[in-house]
Amino acid sequence: MFSPHDMMGIRDVLEAVKTAGGANGHRAIGEAQASLPPRAATDHAPARPQMLRDVPPESWRSLAARAAEPNGYNLPDWALAVDAFSRGRTGNRALTAWNDNGTLIGLMPTVSAWRAYGLPLPALVTADVYPPLGTVLLDRDKADEAAGRLMRQARAAGARALILRDTPLDGPVTAAFTRAMAWDGLRPRVLHSHARALLDATRDAEELLREALGAKKLKELRRQRNRLADTGDVTFTIAATPENIAPALEVFLQLEASGWKARRGTALIQDEAHLAFIRRAVHDMAARGECEVISLYAGETPVAAAIVLRHLDRAFYFKLGVDERFAKCSPGVLLTLELTRHMCADERIASVDSTAMPGHPMIDPIWRDRLPIGDVLIPLRRRDPLVGAIRLALNLRRQIREPARRIVHTIRKVREKHS
Repeated sequence: MFSPHDMMGIRDVLEAVKTAGGANGHRAIGEAQASLPPRAATDHAPARPQMLRDVPPESWRSLAARAAEPNGYNLPDWALAVDAFSRGRTGNRALTAWNDNGTLIGLMPTVSAWRAYGLPLPALVTADVYPPLGTVLLDRDKADEAAGRLMRQARAAGARALILRDTPLDGPVTAAFTRAMAWDGLRPRVLHSHARALLDATRDAEELLREALGAKKLKELRRQRNRLADTGDVTFTIAATPENIAPALEVFLQLEASGWKARRGTALIQDEAHLAFIRRAVHDMAARGECEVISLYAGETPVAAAIVLRHLDRAFYFKLGVDERFAKCSPGVLLTLELTRHMCADERIASVDSTAMPGHPMIDPIWRDRLPIGDVLIPLRRRDPLVGAIRLALNLRRQIREPARRIVHTIRKVREKHS
């Protein structure tokens, strides 16, 4: 798994990058930025990536309202809270595209390949704004122009490639970058991909659930709901204003920290930085109608809760917390059924991204539509030998890390089963 041959392969690739690029690893982009001339007075865009926190918030919000493809995690109140507080995700930069009238038409929060992968590669990578979704914000009416301007800014900053992490492969953003690249005789490269659960919220909820789960499974879930009702009336609540979302969030945080996430040390409440981020983000987004906390109660007892974001016609199922004392009643599944009904009844929402890992045992059987997601490499120069080296280095890294990740996951499952 961690053979000397694998490590030598990565070292060889990185040496080739260093030699061909004529710069010292991940410093190459920073040095190129420092050598750029001041921007022209007629150019509204910064000549180099700026700090994400310095992007004018009203321009950002205006772009988000016109976005070609939704991404609740790239809305300013969420992304800036991550950038300010979330450990390991602070201090991000941004590529920005402005048209000749001074309107922001494209925004890509970004980090270096060194920060994203621990590899000194001359590439800029979409920043991790927490969940696995890196959809870039592009103006729907100027998407191709915006993609082209983002690429030019990255090229001027010394990057040889952009890497769009966790991006919908069939969406308007990938299509816009593909068209913008074609102008220069370039084409994107998918580094890896998978499909995750998506809810088609335009359908009738009950019909969708019958098709997905079948009569027998739905009968079993009704039995579990009735069993839960022995504790008290089962109710589904939605908190969506700053006043009522704060206490609902605290309930969610306690539920999330009551189970396996707490045992792994990954519950939000266990990290002060993550806790500060989520409290600010949820409050500020609720004030704009972009966030809600949903909960399932048995009498006065909360048994499950989740955070849901909204952007344009899509919602995003962020995190779920359950009271494991009620595990035999499947509270997480019951909450997800109620969320399905809630979203299908909302005419503003066309789909809900689960933001779950592929093959998720809870959500995949319920939400049967799939969203193809992948990491996309965008070359910035024709016939650039460094692009092949970047691609090879990332593939080798993945080949080394994935087996280790699977082993760690298996060990965790065994320990949790016997704990």
